[in-house]
Amino acid sequence: MTGSTFRFAPSPNGELHLGHAFSALLNSDLARARDGRLLLRIEDIDVTRCTPEYEAGIYEDLRWLGVEWEEPVRRQSDHFGEYEQALAHLIREELVYPAFMSRGEIRAHIAARPDGGRNWPRDPDGAPLYPGPERELSVKERRQRMEAGQPFAWRLDAAAAMARIAGPLSWREYEDDSLARIGNVEADAQAWGDVILARREIPTSYHLSVVLDDALQGVTHVVRGRDLYHATAIQRLLQELLGLPPPRYRHHRLIVDAEGRKLSKSLRHTGLAALRAGGKTPDDVRQLVGL
Repeated sequence: MTGSTFRFAPSPNGELHLGHAFSALLNSDLARARDGRLLLRIEDIDVTRCTPEYEAGIYEDLRWLGVEWEEPVRRQSDHFGEYEQALAHLIREELVYPAFMSRGEIRAHIAARPDGGRNWPRDPDGAPLYPGPERELSVKERRQRMEAGQPFAWRLDAAAAMARIAGPLSWREYEDDSLARIGNVEADAQAWGDVILARREIPTSYHLSVVLDDALQGVTHVVRGRDLYHATAIQRLLQELLGLPPPRYRHHRLIVDAEGRKLSKSLRHTGLAALRAGGKTPDDVRQLVGL
């Protein structure tokens, strides 16, 4: 199959571990088998946690694994202007609104309910859905609060967004790592409620930037971890709202530790650099992740 474009898109906020290695190697193998392209994207919109040192480590680890990618590498922090344009379009279409509640205020609002918030709806990741009182504010009041410097985030008005979509929303999901079988998955975007699409200080979010990047880079196949399976629903909704072509998806198995936890930078699971320093080879890594 020609014309296939894959991508590996890590964030430089920690060291790559075996979970990253599995995803990078799987994308590399699939691109090579299809005579396709492999792109590397650096997802560094979180400018407070992402560092040049971690970014340099990504390149070193991937080269050691034998992963080859096309140049130039797209760094999200170089493209805030493109994300701002997409956000401005959604603002003009009245599909987003400024949300002023802090996390503490959200918790207090939910806890004040008669049931203490026990029955408050939650998103697929377990977080409570945003109450959304600002949907009822006038344009004038929103503007006054913003101009007064009150902290806010731009949230998607999920109900208004779904009302713009003609027909059911779904995505095409490959059902195995060989990409031999494919099925159709219903995208329940409203299960996420009014997600954040940008903040006052950062004009984008993961959801907004990833759909734009995939479209602008011509990505045809998104192969990533199972932990992002449900998030695809929000991304499909944004693709429809922005008129972007949807790629096909494969959400692969996760590499877990001895306790069954997904490998994580925050849990400081052993990085590839440490494995390399300990004498492991790229072939050892392939065996460790089951490739």
